[in-house]
Amino acid sequence: MDTTDGLASLQPTDPDGATVQYVFRVEIRLEPDADGLWTDPDRFETTLYRTADDPGKSGWLFFWDTLWRGELADEPHFRRLVEDELGCPVISASFSELRTDEAYLDSLKAEIADDLALFNADSVSEVLTKYLGSSIRVT
Repeated sequence: MDTTDGLASLQPTDPDGATVQYVFRVEIRLEPDADGLWTDPDRFETTLYRTADDPGKSGWLFFWDTLWRGELADEPHFRRLVEDELGCPVISASFSELRTDEAYLDSLKAEIADDLALFNADSVSEVLTKYLGSSIRVT
């Protein structure tokens, strides 16, 4: 079974450089260190990307390990992990979607089909619905 190291593998990536990525919405607060400095607004929402690992390769179960039963299941914990990665206070962090192409989605489905028992499911469709819901966007 593949497991991830929490957010150690959640690195912001250039969305133009990765063809398949997990997309997160993150609200960040700016806190200048120097006296007499402030920002307005002091918070903003941004998008954080994580490249999706190839199905069957190390890290491919990110959607299962982290999104469904891992760090994202505990939003305050996930927020702290994102803070550590980004180096600034995070107000909120949530999963938005798996942005993919048809080839990746087909490979993902094939890999899931090879081990339905791992997901305690009867079909690939059930797995995708259970773990990613309607949050798959094919581009």
